[in-house]
Amino acid sequence: MRVLLVPNPLNPAAVASAVDLAAWLSTSGFEPILTADDAASCDLATLGVSPREIGEPTLVVSLGGDGTILKAAHLLGPAEVPILGVNLGRLGFMAGTGADHIREAVTAALAGEGRIERRSTLAATVQMGGRVVGRYRALNEVYMGRGASMRVIDVDLLVNDVLVSRMRCDGIITATATGSTAYALSAGGPIVSPDVSCSVVVPVAPHTIASRAIVLSAADRVEVRLPNPQRRDACVAVDGESAPCRRDIESVTVVRGEHDVLLVKLDGRDFYELVRAEFLGG
Repeated sequence: MRVLLVPNPLNPAAVASAVDLAAWLSTSGFEPILTADDAASCDLATLGVSPREIGEPTLVVSLGGDGTILKAAHLLGPAEVPILGVNLGRLGFMAGTGADHIREAVTAALAGEGRIERRSTLAATVQMGGRVVGRYRALNEVYMGRGASMRVIDVDLLVNDVLVSRMRCDGIITATATGSTAYALSAGGPIVSPDVSCSVVVPVAPHTIASRAIVLSAADRVEVRLPNPQRRDACVAVDGESAPCRRDIESVTVVRGEHDVLLVKLDGRDFYELVRAEFLGG
């Protein structure tokens, strides 16, 4: 049984935990693997594989914060494999266990204990020059906003081909319920329980007093167009990572993704307890 370890290579505690888990899993009859880059960072080069060789492991153990869980989800691609997030970072909103008793937590996850939360994803299509130039998958959000020139952009926001809003702004965030507590929250969007099947559209720094965040059905199709050729200096970021931006973007279309992300929860913390602890001062 393969177990994919995904550490934050910049976090010494995560690297040490990956080394310890790799040794323990090997002696326990499991096959620990890491991406080649992560394996090199942890001095575990013999356990390194290419992203194409990951396949569908039995379990993924993310060692770090929420950003490391996002990294793990992107490594898996469409494979719906349980991810156990071990919070060794600053923000562990999606984590399933803390830093204490990591081996016991991994043992429990491998035994099928705990609960599995299905988190919806987004599928984004970027169009430039009259053709599709990129397709991306997001667990948190898809953002299109102003590029290197730092000029504001003119945006048309359409839902199911209906023009909802035309505005000048820094950008537009389309987020999942999971992503509602990430960048969308910082931009003034609502906190949404991850159990809600929806997406959230949040303008970033709109140059108007008539703009609001919108909560949409998961079945709705969001399209963000840049109608003004003079204000198309924009880029796209997916879960905080920039997508290639070689020339003017014409539009970004976002729909619900076909595959969910599975998060293992062992600590029993309620979503609203996390909201209180992380955002409302405990």
